[in-house]
Amino acid sequence: MAQSNGPVLVADAGSSSLRLTVFGDDGEVLAEHRSDSPPGDDAVGPLRRLLDEAPAPTAVGHRIVHGGPELTGHALIDDDVRALLDQVADLAPLHVPPALAVLDAARDLLPDIPHVACFDTVFHTDLPVAAREYAVPATWREDYGVRRYGFHGLSYAWALGRAAELLGRRADQLHLVIAHLGGGCSACAVRDGRSVDTTMGFTPLEGLVMSHRSGTVDPGALTWLQNRHHLSPDAVEDALNHESGLLALSGASDDTRDLVRSRAAGDERAALALDVFTHHCRRGIAAMAASLTRLDALVFTGEIGEDQPEVREEVCARLTALGLAGGLRPIVAERPEIVSDPGARVPVVVVPTGEPQQVDRETRNLLRRP
Repeated sequence: MAQSNGPVLVADAGSSSLRLTVFGDDGEVLAEHRSDSPPGDDAVGPLRRLLDEAPAPTAVGHRIVHGGPELTGHALIDDDVRALLDQVADLAPLHVPPALAVLDAARDLLPDIPHVACFDTVFHTDLPVAAREYAVPATWREDYGVRRYGFHGLSYAWALGRAAELLGRRADQLHLVIAHLGGGCSACAVRDGRSVDTTMGFTPLEGLVMSHRSGTVDPGALTWLQNRHHLSPDAVEDALNHESGLLALSGASDDTRDLVRSRAAGDERAALALDVFTHHCRRGIAAMAASLTRLDALVFTGEIGEDQPEVREEVCARLTALGLAGGLRPIVAERPEIVSDPGARVPVVVVPTGEPQQVDRETRNLLRRP
């Protein structure tokens, strides 16, 4: 197996951003490029500029949202793996195509070092069958692979490790609900360090309300729209992925920071958007808690989970049935913190998003294997 020492370039191309980071052996950031837009047609340009400034990487780790039914572990990328990635691109159409554009550009620019695909779905590979299966015809499940895959797994793995350190417990001793709230939003039940349920499903569209994605919608409404109002499948998919969520409810913004300010100024639609969003967060967290025998902590991560104290407060203050309470403190530094009172029955933890750091770790771990 290839050498795992030396700088590692991590490529994280998302639905609305591009982040390129070069990490040293100790996790130190040696160079970084961030953009608030996906790579588009020019994936080579940002890579070239970063490589001109950064130490030469010895490996590249790529965050890939969906591994599909075949890729159930992080994988060294060869032509066979690359072909499998094309087959799952339409399962996460906002995420996988831009990630593959960056992957191909990086392989062209850096053909002589190993490239590793790190999948968000891997964290949920061993979901219990009751949490994994949909109640749909066997042909759909067995021939088409329709099942719950779950996402945000790299974020969950990082948050689990940091929360365990903060709580002074081993990860495999903890029962947690972790809520990743950002442009995409989901919640996950972690029992004894393993994912046992999650709100996202076959695609990253299911579950909580998101910035401009709908989250769960009655499938009967979707077939009714197609049959009664003659919306095409493409039109429905586009609306659910791009024109829904906080953006649709507020009519103005998909950013909770804007919505908090607008609500304070008396904007009723902003208030509605935040009410619906936090209601769905509470519903998802409570549903995940149903897969645990106890709740050792609630962990928030993701941009909203980290930066939006109003959202954390509104979620926790109305989850008293789970032993949670409001009165949370804002975080004071960009590090994991317990934000609940010292005597809280269920601690509330905030962990800054660490997907690139987790990709760095997973890439090095894979390359160390004999």
